[in-house]
Amino acid sequence: GASSTPGAARSWGEFRRLAAERMVAAQPDRSYLGKVPDILFGIPVIETELNADGTVRSINVLRRPSDPAAADTVQLAIDAIRRAAPYGDVSRLPRPWKWVETFLFDDERRFKPRSLD
Repeated sequence: GASSTPGAARSWGEFRRLAAERMVAAQPDRSYLGKVPDILFGIPVIETELNADGTVRSINVLRRPSDPAAADTVQLAIDAIRRAAPYGDVSRLPRPWKWVETFLFDDERRFKPRSLD
């Protein structure tokens, strides 16, 4: 229901957690929830700006993996964000309507949002 959308969150902290759960639920085969491996394959950091209705307005890559072999994890993270959209009405949350998520990729290119770690 509408109450389960991240947009129903009362704070950006709560929003981040709900949005992370939504991204994992949208791609169960491309994500994991268990222990984060000691050595991560790639750790892109993505800032997402939303419109008031929870649709994605823009996506900004704040950090790319240093290893060129992991460069594709940036696009995988962006795809995960887009696939889970829209995130519900965020107009009651403080502006700007944006949040940052760190994606913890394992060597099978599955992600775990740091918000759930």
